[in-house]
Amino acid sequence: MNLKRLRFIDKTFIIVLGMILILGLVALTSASQGISGAPYFYVKKQLFSLLLGVVAALLIIRYDYSHFRRYSMILYGLSLLMLITVLVFGEEVRGTTGWISLGPLPAVQPAEFTKILLVLSFADFLTRRKGELTTLKQMLPCFLYMGVPFLFIMMQPDLGTALVYIAITLVMMYIAGANPRILTYIIVLAVILVAVALFMHFKFGMWLPLEDYQIKRLTIFLDPYDDGQGGRGLGWNTIQSLIAIGSGGLTGKGLFNGTQVQLNFLPEHHTDFIYAVIGEELGFIGAALLIILYGILLIRAVYISYDAKDIYGTFIVLGVSAMWLFHIFENIGMSIGMMPITGIPLPFLSYGGSSLLTNMVAVGLILSVNIRGKKIVF
Repeated sequence: MNLKRLRFIDKTFIIVLGMILILGLVALTSASQGISGAPYFYVKKQLFSLLLGVVAALLIIRYDYSHFRRYSMILYGLSLLMLITVLVFGEEVRGTTGWISLGPLPAVQPAEFTKILLVLSFADFLTRRKGELTTLKQMLPCFLYMGVPFLFIMMQPDLGTALVYIAITLVMMYIAGANPRILTYIIVLAVILVAVALFMHFKFGMWLPLEDYQIKRLTIFLDPYDDGQGGRGLGWNTIQSLIAIGSGGLTGKGLFNGTQVQLNFLPEHHTDFIYAVIGEELGFIGAALLIILYGILLIRAVYISYDAKDIYGTFIVLGVSAMWLFHIFENIGMSIGMMPITGIPLPFLSYGGSSLLTNMVAVGLILSVNIRGKKIVF
């Protein structure tokens, strides 16, 4: 790689990303204080994952992203192999068989890594079909291509990651020139079918490919007190998250002073509900600042996609952006009681080595596209 290209790296993207990572480490430090005997356990592991992620990002930045096109089928096959492996050898965590144990090393979540592999392979798949996605017949191969890993994910079952796959597929297809009217019809039809299926399940007991408690988790946000235990069952997480964020007020209770967090009323506050930690301890100002930072990061990513030297680079950046946007929308939405609880982590904030490493690899890909942009001339 020509080092002169580093002069053109998007500094705003880097600075904003750094601010999000710092805010995430601060929030995780506070969230870890209530852990008896090991208040910095999660922070240390997150820092180690971040270090690995930075190294991975730097290596990818040095590599010309366009070379990934040569291995698109290998990457696609690898993603399917990983999903099959986790179905066969995976460990069940909270009702989902999505983790692979590595002995003394931390367990990994292959579904996180497959998101990047599928973005890279699907980007090549769409590049070969750009301008040829005007009819449903022409679009079917795309749905089949992403439908196979989607089905494997649903077999775990991991609805959260499956929804991320859908977001990536639709956004990348739209950018590739897929007929927006057909995409809209498909989305509307899917929403209607899901609503009807849920109605038939609750009214007539129709079978769905999810356990009853998983289905209840997806609908309990509509009325978290209607969980059969007065809000002390499946609705507890949503209720405590709302209490935490609401009690933060404008400026928050201060770091390490959030009662819902420090007294462990709020479950999973270092993973799924890290946003509630920020809302309680840093208040509306801190919570809004985080959303603004995410917004700037995504906007800079879109600018980078426009300046890519080829359409393949554009697809990669916008595929990653779609992944991040859905994660942000869903995670924050479930924290404020507006979206179902799916266990999707908040990018760069939620504790999780697989998630953080995946996101840092995504950063490396975006910056690899960035420094090789079409406007850079020597």
